[in-house]
Amino acid sequence: MVEGPGRVVAAATDGACSGNPGPGGWGALLRYEDGSVEEFGGFAPATTNNRMELQAALAVLERLQDLPRHPDLRLRTDSKYLIDGLGSWMKGWKRKGWKTAAGKPVLNQDLWQALDRARLDDVPLAYVKGHSGDPDNERVDQIAVAFSRGQQPVPTQAGEVKAGLPMARRKSASGATKSQVVEVASQQAVEDPAPPGLQRLLSRLELADRLASGGYALTAIELAQLVEQPLSKLGQHQGAWRWRDWEVQPIEEGSRWRLHRDTAGSKQNDEAGHG
Repeated sequence: MVEGPGRVVAAATDGACSGNPGPGGWGALLRYEDGSVEEFGGFAPATTNNRMELQAALAVLERLQDLPRHPDLRLRTDSKYLIDGLGSWMKGWKRKGWKTAAGKPVLNQDLWQALDRARLDDVPLAYVKGHSGDPDNERVDQIAVAFSRGQQPVPTQAGEVKAGLPMARRKSASGATKSQVVEVASQQAVEDPAPPGLQRLLSRLELADRLASGGYALTAIELAQLVEQPLSKLGQHQGAWRWRDWEVQPIEEGSRWRLHRDTAGSKQNDEAGHG
């Protein structure tokens, strides 16, 4: 039986750099079955955007080594450089002694080699378009940008975030450089300033509207991310149920879900508010 927060059901990473090369940052998050979220990130004084993308993925893969993982877990990233490198280019690089097709040394070879050692066969990479309204992608982008500017990322609401194992400071797997790794999540109550919280909520509501209007089907994990509820709670729903202004309807025997705008419910709420 899995204790604690349960298995990791979702993971996301992003990197940012000011100047490219210049000061950079990376951000990452893990979502657990109980609905808790672990967020972390780091800073490098002189780096590139690609290195920050690789460093973020490396940190997550190393973290996942010691954690129970859901079989549907995917590492979501907006970096095609990372996806193509691990999925396609690396085999050729290794055959050529870590040289490109042009015979030149592979850039960021230290991180690529560390990623090759840390990769997990049961955690494939999944591409998500950057700045497209995906809540987890938007969040790790905020973390990465904050670190790249030398700032402490604004935590999410304390009730939505649960601290994971301490990461404090660590060396990159290559041992060549040091990166400050700061745990963003905290078990202590932290006041969440209204603007970031409202922006995050708005992005989720806008995404829900697009999913409903397009008739898209969601897996249980994707739905849990959207409504920010643990998978165990989703399994308690029998038939259709309501989340904010949407009716959530089960399809394929409850293994997938679809959102519908609940205009009748919204009208009833408006009438009740004016009564």
